[in-house]
Amino acid sequence: MSAWGRGVLAVARKDLVQEFRTFQRLATMGAFTVLVGVLFSFSFDPAAIRAQDVAGGLIWMTLVFAGVMGVGRTFALEAEDAAFQGVLLSPVPRDAIYLGKVIANVVIVSITVLLIVLAFGLFFQLDYGAHPIALALTLFSGVVGFVALATLFGAVSAGTRLGESLLPVLLFPLVVPMVVYGAGATHRLLLGRPLVEVEGNIRILGAFAIGAVAVGAVLFRHVVED
Repeated sequence: MSAWGRGVLAVARKDLVQEFRTFQRLATMGAFTVLVGVLFSFSFDPAAIRAQDVAGGLIWMTLVFAGVMGVGRTFALEAEDAAFQGVLLSPVPRDAIYLGKVIANVVIVSITVLLIVLAFGLFFQLDYGAHPIALALTLFSGVVGFVALATLFGAVSAGTRLGESLLPVLLFPLVVPMVVYGAGATHRLLLGRPLVEVEGNIRILGAFAIGAVAVGAVLFRHVVED
């Protein structure tokens, strides 16, 4: 493996080891997910509205808000003791640092998404059996695109006085297309619609994810140097 690849894996491993030692972000995101599921279960009348009809949007909104809570802490934890400056002084290239953090955040947010799917399935008695692979691909593509942008703008917000509170303002307008296509595809899959109806949405989500990672890798150097 090249030095660049080893740098990516080293950064990802560092972030994951730090998280799995404390479970700070996972615990917060998990608690938020469960509370959202409980609140949503009491927010509508199942006799008037089928949970299967609204679950797609609820899953994606929970993903976004829980993801902001978790990814927003990526740089804040290191900024508390100036540890991130040590990372920047290492011989690891800036784009490798970014991709390593994206990989770690994708793992953390994916675990949260799995909890969202399980919690919503429990609270709303959802049927995921129609197209589980397509649903998993849809959610994973959304996670990658969301995390790529959130990691980049997390670095931007960490360098300001507003800190994490600025992240949603910068991030939410850019993830609107992802939520629209992702929620639409998830809604159709939960209703058991044919896969041909969601193929376009999944391709767009994949392109969004690839583009977000590429743009983030290019811009991250300028963000951290400023």
